[in-house]
Amino acid sequence: MNRLLDGPVDGMEKDGAVNHTVEVATSFHDKNTFRPTNSLVQPLLTDLYQITMAYAYWKAGKKDSFAVFDLFFRKNPFDGEYTIFAGLEEVLRYIYCFRFSEDDMGYIRSIMPAGTEEEFFQYLADMTTRDISVYAVPEGSIVFPREPLIRVEGPLPVAQMLETTLLTLVNFPSLVATNAARIRHAAGPSKELFEFGLRRAQGPDGGLSASKYVYIGGFDGTSNTLAGKLFGIPVRGTHAHSFVAAFTDLTSLKNKMMKHRKTGVEVDFVALSQKYRAEMAPLFQVIDNEIDGSGANNGELAAFTQYAMAFPNGFLALVDTFDTLRSGLLNFCAVAKALADLDYKAVGIRIDSGDLAYLSKQARQFFKTVANRFGLPWLANAKIVASNDLKEETIYALNEQNHQIDSFGVGTHLVTCQKQPALGCVYKLVEVDGHPRIKLSQDVAKLTMPGRKTIYRLSGGSGNEALIDLIQRVSEPPPEPGKRILCRHPFEESKRAYVLPTTVEALHVLYYQNGHVFHDRLPSMEDVRANVQRNLVNLRNDHMRRLNPTPYKVAVSPDLYDYVHDLWLANAPIGELS
Repeated sequence: MNRLLDGPVDGMEKDGAVNHTVEVATSFHDKNTFRPTNSLVQPLLTDLYQITMAYAYWKAGKKDSFAVFDLFFRKNPFDGEYTIFAGLEEVLRYIYCFRFSEDDMGYIRSIMPAGTEEEFFQYLADMTTRDISVYAVPEGSIVFPREPLIRVEGPLPVAQMLETTLLTLVNFPSLVATNAARIRHAAGPSKELFEFGLRRAQGPDGGLSASKYVYIGGFDGTSNTLAGKLFGIPVRGTHAHSFVAAFTDLTSLKNKMMKHRKTGVEVDFVALSQKYRAEMAPLFQVIDNEIDGSGANNGELAAFTQYAMAFPNGFLALVDTFDTLRSGLLNFCAVAKALADLDYKAVGIRIDSGDLAYLSKQARQFFKTVANRFGLPWLANAKIVASNDLKEETIYALNEQNHQIDSFGVGTHLVTCQKQPALGCVYKLVEVDGHPRIKLSQDVAKLTMPGRKTIYRLSGGSGNEALIDLIQRVSEPPPEPGKRILCRHPFEESKRAYVLPTTVEALHVLYYQNGHVFHDRLPSMEDVRANVQRNLVNLRNDHMRRLNPTPYKVAVSPDLYDYVHDLWLANAPIGELS
C-alpha cells in the first residue's frame, strides 16, 4: 500500500471570503477508505512528457519553484451554455494517494533515456503531494468557459505531474453529467429517467463512471449493478427480448400454479391468464391465440406468466418482441388481470421499438379500456417505459407529440455522449514563484488568464437568479452584496457593465493542503446531486433552452482586466514592416 506523509494544517480557507473559518481537517489515514474508485487511477496513468518535464525541471534546479495551474475548458458542450462540474472527489482521492511504487520506478527507469541521473529517480520515488494545495468549485456546480474549476498550487514538478490524470478525471464526468442534466431538462421533473448504457459504454470504467455521473446529473437510477453497489445508486431492470424468445408455447410450461397473496389458495395462473386473454381479445381487435401467426403470441404469454410468477410485485413486461399492439399489450393486460385476482398489481410495460409516441398513447388508451371493463382502476395509470436509442432531441420530439411515457431508459447516446465525445478541459500554468505566466495565441480564445484567481457568482433579480460570474485576482477584496460592481469582458474593451448583486457567492473552496483532505467540505453524492438541481433552478431558462440559448456572462474585475492586458502587451512580439 502506498504511504503518504500527513502534515499539520492550520485551517480551512474559502477564497475571497471576508471571514476565514478555521476548521480541523479530517485526515484519511487508511488509504482503503479514501482511494480512487478505479485501481488504474495511479501516478503512471499519465503522459510520458509529464515525467520527462519533471526531469528537466529537476535538472534546471526548479524542483522547489512554486507553481500555480488552472484547470478549465473553453466552450460549453452540446451547443449549450452551461456545464455541470463533476469528478472532484475522484481528483482528491487520486491526489491524496499519489505515490510511485517500487514497480512503477522500475518501469520508469526502463523508459527514460540512458544517462538520466540516478538522483532523479530517488527524487521521483520520494515525491508526494504533501506540499500541494487544491482549490476548486464545489462538485455539482454549474460552470462556464474560462473559469478555473480547479486551482493547483505547489512545487512545479509535482503540480505538473498531476495534469493528465486530473484532466481525465474531470473531462468525461463533467461531460456526461451535463448530458444527463440536459436530458432531465428535456424530459421534465416528473418523468423517471434510467441509465441503460453499460453495454454500449467505452469500456468498464466508461460504463461505471457514466452510471455515477448521470445520477449526479439528474437521472433516477441505473441498470448497472456494480454502480449500485459502489455508489448506492438505485438499480432497475426487468427482462430482455431474449427472455420472451426463450418460451415457445404454453403447453410445455412446468410451473403453472400460483398462490393468492393473502389466502394462500393455489390456482392455475397460466390458465387464468389464458382465460382473460380470450375475454380481452375483442377489446384489442385481435385474435386471442395464434392462427398462422396472425394473433397474440403464445410464447410471449408464456414468458409473461413466468416472469409475473417470479416477480408478482414487480411485473413490468417488454411488449414489443413480436407486435406491441396486436400481441404484447393484450398478453400483458391478461397477465395483469390474473395477478389482480391473486391480490397483486402489475407495474407496467416497456416499449423498445417503433413509434414510441403513438404506441404509448395507444397503450394508455388500452389500459383505460381494460381498467373500465374489468374493474381495475389502477391499470389506467400503469407505467409506460420507453427505450430504443433515446437522446435529448428524441425526447423533445416526443414531447411535441404529447406522448404518454412515464419513464425513459436512455443508453448509448447518454453514456457515449455521441453528440460531443469530449469536453476539452485544459491545465495551464498561470504563475511561477509569484511571477504571472500567460500563453499567447493568434486565436484569442486560447489566451490564458495569468495569476492566482478566484470566482464569485453574483446573483439578484427575482429570488437567487444567477446574473454573472466574476473572476478576480486572489489579492483583490471580494465583491459585496448591495454594492455596484464593474464587470468587464476579459478581452473586449467595449464590453462592460455594472452589476448590483443581492448575493455574492465565493465559488473556490480549499479542499486539500499539507497532505490532508478537508473531509467536511466533501458532500455526499446525494448532496452533489442536489447541488446540481439547486444550481439549475438559479439559472435563467433562456440560458438552458435547446435552441440558441443565451450565453451566460463570465467577466473579470477591472484589476484583472488590466493585469491580463498589460502582460499580454509585454509578452506579445512587435512586428516590423520594411
